[in-house]
Amino acid sequence: MAHLDESWLDDAGHLERCDSRGSLRALATAGAQVREALTLAREAGIDDVAGHERPRSVLVGALGGSERVGDVLQTLAQPSSPVPVMTRRDVPLPGWVGPLDLVIAVSLSGRAEGPLALAAEAARRGASLLTVGADDSPLADVCARARGVHIGVGRGRVSSRTSLWSLLTPVLMGARRLGLFDVSDDDLLVAAAMLDAESETLRPSSEHFVNPAKLAALQLAGTVPVALADGPVAALAARRASSMFARTARVPMTWGELPDDAADLVATLDGPFTAGAGEGAVSAPDDIFADPFLDAPRQPSLGFLTLHSDATGGSGAARDGADGFFVSDAPGGASGLGGNGTGGVGALAGVASGIQESARAAGAVVVEMHPDAGPAIARAAQLMHRVDFTATYLALGQGLDPAVSRHVTELRDRLGR
Repeated sequence: MAHLDESWLDDAGHLERCDSRGSLRALATAGAQVREALTLAREAGIDDVAGHERPRSVLVGALGGSERVGDVLQTLAQPSSPVPVMTRRDVPLPGWVGPLDLVIAVSLSGRAEGPLALAAEAARRGASLLTVGADDSPLADVCARARGVHIGVGRGRVSSRTSLWSLLTPVLMGARRLGLFDVSDDDLLVAAAMLDAESETLRPSSEHFVNPAKLAALQLAGTVPVALADGPVAALAARRASSMFARTARVPMTWGELPDDAADLVATLDGPFTAGAGEGAVSAPDDIFADPFLDAPRQPSLGFLTLHSDATGGSGAARDGADGFFVSDAPGGASGLGGNGTGGVGALAGVASGIQESARAAGAVVVEMHPDAGPAIARAAQLMHRVDFTATYLALGQGLDPAVSRHVTELRDRLGR
């Protein structure tokens, strides 16, 4: 079972030594990434994407840390986009992609084989191209030859996991200009301000008992974590949590979104990681005289991370309807992203609260995260940002470098990358 030393989380020297590539510092630039990307995208001609014509379809090519770009675009486009939006990680490019379609390829380095191959094949077929990545890269060259729009990512971006907003912002701008959804540049600036405020709250110098990300890391350390989202905004953060906990904190995490994925996660309350197998029985207290070398290790408990789409105490669907994100809170009458046939986000929030009570009764560790009030993209940004910091502090508290994994390096060597 993983051990997290809380003193390490408040030790600036330890954090700096263990964080060899400055992951915490890079995450803290998220708000600046949004503002820089807004400027770079305008200067690169984002208004000219797809020749000002709405495409027949949009396909996003991204993988690894960049893959969340496609997730966000699909989620935002789902309620109102007049054209289909889908994602792929690698070739083959679907056979139907042609001159009427737009392909968006995203790679921080501009050298990732999957997005690069998709962009090259799209160019060969005459599809419109929007690419995001390093300026001096093969991806930028492919886009230039195809007379597409390439957006650079600026300087100092070394990891796609810590550069999400440099990659995502131009894509959201291009999609909005094509009429796929209504996320304005002003909404992105609100998101940038919320990211700045969150970075200040979660800064390394903030002690663990007042730092929500450090506190969440301490609570989830040593647990078998699952992430439950009560709506599409929170689902973006839950999917991000699954990736960041695995790649950054080296802790596997499963996730689900209400209502359809609820059964998979709730079933874990009856499993071996809760008190009395979910029957409410009180587990035996830890034996303070137990020998960690001779006795069996203590069974880890379930860690339930509940991510809420709405601000604490908010009404939910009324405000979200103005975003075009949720459109109904009537039982049985929800549509768009608000309900999946079970009612709107308010009803789902009530279900999530009930699941949390069941989890606590079963002896699981329960951690909640609520965003502040604001546009959907800003709330998603705040939740994802807190998840990113939590995963990074969980790694550092265990003495792990969040950016360096020996086994990932070995995997890349085996794959010849």
